[in-house]
Amino acid sequence: MKEILRVWKYSLGSFSDSKTEKYDNLIALIRTIIFISVLVTNSVIVAGVIRHWDDVPNVSVDTECVVK
Repeated sequence: MKEILRVWKYSLGSFSDSKTEKYDNLIALIRTIIFISVLVTNSVIVAGVIRHWDDVPNVSVDTECVVK
């Protein structure tokens, strides 16, 4: 499990630097929260587009011409 978390942390852009090493886990957590919020937002947008994909109201046009 530690190996998976380490790979996830590095994939988000965290790396072991002596200067910022103590903040790597916090940075990875913040980037994970941002990633999840973007993923959820995009999923909602795509779901809305799919739901209303062919949502055209049926409008009947009266073509009968009445001459008086």
